[in-house]
Amino acid sequence: MARAVVVGAGLGGLASAIALRRRGWDVTVLERREHAAEAGAGIALWPNALRALDVLGLGTRARELGTVEIHGGIRTSSGRWLSRTDAADLRRRQGDGVVVLARPDLHALLRAAAPDLREGVGVRAVEPGDADHPAVVHDDAGGRHEAELVVAADGVRSAVRAAIWPEATARDTGHTAFRLVADHRLDAGGESWGRGDLVGLAPLPGDRTYLYAMVPTAEVPVDAGLPWLRARLAGWHDPIPAVLDAVDGPVLVHRLEDLRPPSSWHHGRVALLGDAAHAMTPNLGQGAAQAFLDAVVLADEATADPASLAAYERRRRPVAEAVARRSRSAGDVAAWRSPIAVALRNALVAALPAAASARALDHLLGTPDTPTKEMA
Repeated sequence: MARAVVVGAGLGGLASAIALRRRGWDVTVLERREHAAEAGAGIALWPNALRALDVLGLGTRARELGTVEIHGGIRTSSGRWLSRTDAADLRRRQGDGVVVLARPDLHALLRAAAPDLREGVGVRAVEPGDADHPAVVHDDAGGRHEAELVVAADGVRSAVRAAIWPEATARDTGHTAFRLVADHRLDAGGESWGRGDLVGLAPLPGDRTYLYAMVPTAEVPVDAGLPWLRARLAGWHDPIPAVLDAVDGPVLVHRLEDLRPPSSWHHGRVALLGDAAHAMTPNLGQGAAQAFLDAVVLADEATADPASLAAYERRRRPVAEAVARRSRSAGDVAAWRSPIAVALRNALVAALPAAASARALDHLLGTPDTPTKEMA
């Protein structure tokens, strides 16, 4: 039985471990944290993410754990709708709507289905191997793990990637994200765009709301938290102030980064996956989806012959990197600040025909490598 070592037990790493095991690999997951868990508030799973989870045998349960977003679109900070998302039409075209669930719940679902997970085991070095020799992962406790495949799924600041592809470094986007959950029943979700700031709302199970905000980092004080965010968004449309008044739990604050693309996605027997390959801004809600698609395609293509990894890269790299570029561009446009630029942006969004928006969304979600069949 071919052996695989997955470095990193985040969403993408666990998905790849599940996919490889379902293809017959003997899989070990190494996680440097003592307790593998996913910090976060909510996560939106678009239809392409759900289809990938279907291949892993987890799509039905993910849908059960979440809430299907019914109404959404883009608004101004005053609440004027610029565009609306026809959820029923999305389901008709794609076979699914957008399912929103707690990010820790999604991680727990994947973890329960994953094979051998070793926590508190960091990676010290990796020998990539070649056609005649296995890869070797050296952990920081002196352990040695030989494998026919090593999956680097250790995030935007991947230690494995840094050792083999040092040119691919994390890149600051200039924005800071706030994420939180509130005890609030939401009637309509979507995003609201201001001058430099962006706020997103999505419904969670149990009549709760997931709120995320993006603010220029230069304007965020070191000690920024909920009081600061409330003051920052005090003049925004309902229900944003009400959601901020009903926060239930911590407010997560972190600077947003994406990735300077590596020169390749594979070297020897090592393959990059998820944020280690194509970390992207959250503007299109595609980070987890693209990682899940990586996992499915990698398991579909990988064999004990390292030459097989070229097919994985051919299928996934052009799509995922295009999504990453589009996501960064969308974030840049949403963060425009000049009154003239904002007025032009809003007018263009409002004037875009619904059919054109639907075609663009289908192009994003209906990629040729979107899987449809469950693995055995």
